Amino acid sequence: MTRTVSTNPYSDQKPGTSGLRKKVPVFQQKNYAENFIQSIFDSLDGFEGQTLVIGGDGRYYNREVIQKAIKMAAANGFGRVLVGRGGILSTPAASHVIRKYKAFGGIVLSASHNPGGPTEDFGIKYNVGNGGPAPEKVTDAIFARSKTIDSYRIVDAPDVNLDAEGSHQVDDMTVTVIDPVADYAELMESLFDFDAIRKLIAGGFRVVFDAMSAVTGPYAKEIIEKRLGAPKGSVMMEIIEQRLGAPKGSVMNFIPLPDFGGHHPDPNLVHARALYETMMAPDAPDFGAASDGDGDRNLIIGKSIFVTPSDSLAMLAANAHLAPGYAKGLAGIARSMPTSGAADRVAEKLGIGIYETPTGWKFFGNLLDEGLATICGEESAGTGSNHVREKDGLWAVLLWLNILAARKESALEIARKHWATYGRNYYSRHDYEEVDSDAANSLITALRDKLAALPGTSFGALTVDTADDFSYHDPVDKSVSKNQGIRILFKGGSRVVYRLSGTGTSGATLRVYIERYEPDPARHDLDTQEALADLIAVADEIAEIKARTGRDQPSVIT
Repeated sequence: MTRTVSTNPYSDQKPGTSGLRKKVPVFQQKNYAENFIQSIFDSLDGFEGQTLVIGGDGRYYNREVIQKAIKMAAANGFGRVLVGRGGILSTPAASHVIRKYKAFGGIVLSASHNPGGPTEDFGIKYNVGNGGPAPEKVTDAIFARSKTIDSYRIVDAPDVNLDAEGSHQVDDMTVTVIDPVADYAELMESLFDFDAIRKLIAGGFRVVFDAMSAVTGPYAKEIIEKRLGAPKGSVMMEIIEQRLGAPKGSVMNFIPLPDFGGHHPDPNLVHARALYETMMAPDAPDFGAASDGDGDRNLIIGKSIFVTPSDSLAMLAANAHLAPGYAKGLAGIARSMPTSGAADRVAEKLGIGIYETPTGWKFFGNLLDEGLATICGEESAGTGSNHVREKDGLWAVLLWLNILAARKESALEIARKHWATYGRNYYSRHDYEEVDSDAANSLITALRDKLAALPGTSFGALTVDTADDFSYHDPVDKSVSKNQGIRILFKGGSRVVYRLSGTGTSGATLRVYIERYEPDPARHDLDTQEALADLIAVADEIAEIKARTGRDQPSVIT
C-alpha cells in the first residue's frame, strides 16, 4: 500500500559538486533523507515504469537509506530497481550498470573520500541516464523542490533482502539484487590487455593495492569466497589477485567496513601514508595504488616515485593507445581548471582537443557524450574515460598496469621520459580543511575585489599577468557556469588557483593550487615544495590566508 506522508522542508539540502553530503545525524533527522529522495523524483519526468539503479559504498547508514529509496521508488512509479548485493555498488560500477541496462537513472549513496561512521559523513547523489552525475539544471531543480516539499510517497512493504541475488516484488515494482562486480569486471577485460598484465605479474612484477577498507576492497563475495576463501570479495581483489594472478596479500585493507576501520578513505599521501612508505622502501614493490571510499579516485605510486594526479592524467593520455580499448587514439582530453596544464601539452602534441572545465565530474558528461573527449581527469585524484560517466579509480590502476606491461619500463622511467618530452609541471595542492565558513567566504570575496588591480603587480621575481574568476562556457549545451575558482596567472606560466570545495560536510575547505612549468630536464628532479616555495609564499600574501583563517599551515599537502 502506498502512503503519502506529510513533511516539512529543510533549508540546507543544496547539492554540491557530488550530491548532498552531511553528517549521518543530519540525515537521521525526521524525514531528512525521504525529503531529498522525493525532491529528486519530483524534479524528474517520464520515469513511469522505468528502471532505477541504487547502490552505495557500504558506509554507515547505507542499508537503511537503500530500503527507504526502494520503497519510495515503488510508490513513485518506477517499474524496476537494480540494487547491488549488500547494497554495494562502487560509483563507477553504478555508472556502468545504468548505461548497460539503459536505466532511467540511479541513486548513489556515498560521501566519497570522506570518513564514515555514526557521527561521520553520508551522501545521496542522483545520476542521470548517461550514467553521470546530474547536471546543474537538475540539481538546481532538486534544491528548489526541497525548499517547498510538503509530502513524500512510500510503499508499506517489508525490507528487501539485500544479501541474496534474485528478484523481489515491492508493490508493482520488481527489485533485482545483482552481483555488483560481474558487469564491471567484464567491461575492464574489454578495455585492457589482461593477458599482458598477467604475464607481467607472473614474471615477478610486484603489485600492492590499498583498498582503504572501502568499496574497492571486498566487492564480490561469491567470487572471493569461492576462489580465495576470504569473507566477501572485491572488484580489486577479484581482478588483481584472481584474474591477473597477483599473489594473495597484494590487496591491503580489503574488507569493507561501515566506518572504513576508523580511517579516512582518501587516497593521498597523508591518509595512505603506509602505502607511500612501503613504496619508498629499498625493497618496495614495483607498483602501488589505492582507491577511496566509493572507488572513483586513485593514488598512483611507482617504486620510489609518487605520480601526481595531474601528471598521471597526462601520462595515461600519452600512452593510452597501448591498451586495446584506446588503440585507435583519443578524440580529446578534458581536465578541471585547477588541474595542471601537463595534459594540455600532450593534447597539443597529439593534435587533439583540450577542454578546461569547472571542478565536478558532471561537467565532463557533455564532452564525453558528444565524442569531444575520451579521457578526463581532475587534480583531486579522479581519472576516467568514456567507458562510464564517472571517474574510476580501478580503471586508472589497470590502465597504468597495461602501460607498464606494454612498455616494459618502471613508473619512474616512464615519468622521466615523459618530462623530458613535454617538460615538467611542478604542482601541489594545499588544503585548509574545516575552516570557519564565514572566514573562508570572506577570504574569497576579498580576493575577488582585488582581481582588477592585480595584473602588472610584482611579488619578488613574480609578476601577475592576468587574474580572473573562472567561468565555463559549455561547448555543447552553451550553458555558463560562473565563479568556478580564482586564477592568478604569472608571466612565465606559473599560476595560483583558489577555490572553496563543495565535497566536505562541515565548515569549508579552502583549496590552493600552485603550479610552475619547468622545461629544463636538468631541473626535473627538484623537491616539489622547494620548486614552488616562492609561489607558496606569494599565494599566502595575496589571499592573506594566515591572517584570515588563523591557520599557520595547510591540513593536507598533495
